[in-house]
Amino acid sequence: MNPQPQKLNIKRDQGLEIIWQDGARDFYPLTYLRSMCPCASCKEVRDQKAVQTPGRSMHLPILPGNYAEAVTIKSASRVGNYAIQIEWSDNHSSGIYSFQYLHEIRPGADGKAV
Repeated sequence: MNPQPQKLNIKRDQGLEIIWQDGARDFYPLTYLRSMCPCASCKEVRDQKAVQTPGRSMHLPILPGNYAEAVTIKSASRVGNYAIQIEWSDNHSSGIYSFQYLHEIRPGADGKAV
């Protein structure tokens, strides 16, 4: 069964809070959420880094994009009933975060550091 959010609360300069249908509540800090972008190019960078440094964190060591300032969310929209798409302040917007993916990368779940 695919996890579904009951409520999405986006704080443009802090992160994304999801209250799941089962009552669980998760907060995704912006840097974590951006570093875990599911688009093909970001995934490729993470995969290459994982091969180079086995056993290290799966976070992007250096986020792609223009980071003259702290990353923020410019806008977000739902994609059907299965995902959200975020446009970041570094003008990156190709990642579609499925609710299944967000549930899998829950901060603090399975020892994931944030």
